[in-house]
Amino acid sequence: MTIVKRSSARTPGHLHWAWVVAAVAFIALLAAAGFRSVPSVMMEPLNSEFGWSHGTVGLAMSINMTLFGLTAPFAAALMDRYGVRPILAGALSLIATGTALSVFMTESWQLMLLWGVLVGIGTGSISMGFVATVATRWFVEKRGLVTGVLTAASATGQLIFLPLIAEVTTRAGWRWASIIVAASALAVVPLVLVFMRNHPSDKGIGPYGAPLQEAPPVPAGGSFRSALDGLVIGARTRVFWFLAGSFAICGMTTNGLIGTHFIPAAHDHGMPTTVAATLLATIGIFDVAGTVFSGWLTDRVDPRVLLGVYYVGRGISLMTLPVLLSPHAEPSTWVFIIFYGLDWVATVPPTIALCRSYFGANTPVVFGWVFASHQLGAAVAAFGAGYLRDEHGSYDVAFYVAAGLCVVAAAMCVSIRRPASADPAEPRPVAHT
Repeated sequence: MTIVKRSSARTPGHLHWAWVVAAVAFIALLAAAGFRSVPSVMMEPLNSEFGWSHGTVGLAMSINMTLFGLTAPFAAALMDRYGVRPILAGALSLIATGTALSVFMTESWQLMLLWGVLVGIGTGSISMGFVATVATRWFVEKRGLVTGVLTAASATGQLIFLPLIAEVTTRAGWRWASIIVAASALAVVPLVLVFMRNHPSDKGIGPYGAPLQEAPPVPAGGSFRSALDGLVIGARTRVFWFLAGSFAICGMTTNGLIGTHFIPAAHDHGMPTTVAATLLATIGIFDVAGTVFSGWLTDRVDPRVLLGVYYVGRGISLMTLPVLLSPHAEPSTWVFIIFYGLDWVATVPPTIALCRSYFGANTPVVFGWVFASHQLGAAVAAFGAGYLRDEHGSYDVAFYVAAGLCVVAAAMCVSIRRPASADPAEPRPVAHT
């Protein structure tokens, strides 16, 4: 990348445009998170109105999460080729369309199409690959912190939308809740069109903390080829498979299991939906703090150690959950909520840091595939936990299996070899070993 000496990345007395881009990205991620508050709250109303089982709704979310994950690397490649702004605006429009049209559905296949396919592709385009793109292009200083803040946007969305969706669903029905989510996603599109930029050079500046740089050339060979090249680059390394495997387990134990099934699991123990939704939203409060703090720690502590600690702690908390659920939010239940919230996606900043250490400028697309594994894991858990609930009458087996898998994820992460650079956040050439 050629350095141009005529400009500085900072303009004295003015806000660096990187923070504007980060703010718009945060709002877009927050709006996309609105839909992820919907399935767990609406599972019981859909069951009551249409007779759809936990497994049926879980299957729709499994399709959603699969496409969410598989879309991420291709979306990152499309952003490289066509720019962030059109892809982001299109993704928000897809989320709004799929959610709004769901108010007219009467058959389960429509649930699969709208919640599964349309919203899955839309949310997959606004995922952690997007976070990696913004953080890598626009920040040199504060990169870990920004990664943590953007990652926390999903939790902030959960915090805002979950109590609202639960209350609206209880009082006015699930259709009005769907309309609120659709309108929220659509409202962000004008902000994206006005303020989002593809690269710092578009504004005549460099990334935050670095001098002006020329924008990288548009990838040759098409976005599909670029995305597959990212997979090939990653698949040649052992670190990619360890990160993908551990991140799949991360997806199983967050979005797939707790995000989709915590409210119906609590409902099985007699807890009202609004109370369970408040608890799940509270996870979002502590998730914001935990993820931002994890981003700060990632700039200072070996990411492998952080990931090992995070996964072990998550496994312990899942082992205790079956005995903590009750008709009321007991103090022990709050301990789980706080601990799990702090750990929810604290894994993202150190995972991105390790990707950056090994894959350098290829990080957004390679991490897109790592994140695809996260969502594939979530898809397995979304359907699998619902199936186990239908078969056994409770979620206990699902919680115990997930706890054991967390130990496996911790072992994978601590087995990753230390990058040659003393600073694990420093981009490194790809290692083909």
